[in-house]
Amino acid sequence: MIKILFICHGNICRSTMAQSVMQHLVDCRGLSSDFRIDSAATSREEIGNPVHPGTVRKLKKEHIPVIPHRAVQMKPSDYDEYDYLIGMDSANIRNMKRIVGGDSAGKIFLLLDFAQGQGDIADPWYTGNFEDTYRDVRQGCEGLMEFLLREEGGANDE
Repeated sequence: MIKILFICHGNICRSTMAQSVMQHLVDCRGLSSDFRIDSAATSREEIGNPVHPGTVRKLKKEHIPVIPHRAVQMKPSDYDEYDYLIGMDSANIRNMKRIVGGDSAGKIFLLLDFAQGQGDIADPWYTGNFEDTYRDVRQGCEGLMEFLLREEGGANDE
């Protein structure tokens, strides 16, 4: 089983969007039993809050099921629990490494590392632009899916 944790600052916009998009991509390929996909925050600001209404609206517009989720904070044990810890921007990466104590096994990535346009995914909490965030998240998730199918053969047996 391939275990992926998407991480952003508050766990209500970008990481939950990536979680839902990636789960949709996996489900469409009939690979649901080969993956565990979740999301978390680097901060405590939104703990317990649901998916942001802008994320919900955009995902529904794209006909992508919204995974029911309440914001949780990333914890040090997530590094051992997940195969891939995927941050949305460079500040997330810095905070993720602080939370887990580094990246000795090379499990931490920026989502757009898997897409054509590398860099940070803008936080729609601040920009209000869920369209651009969705475009970048979708590109990143599609690239991640292709990477996993190529590198992992769809899933690994653990």
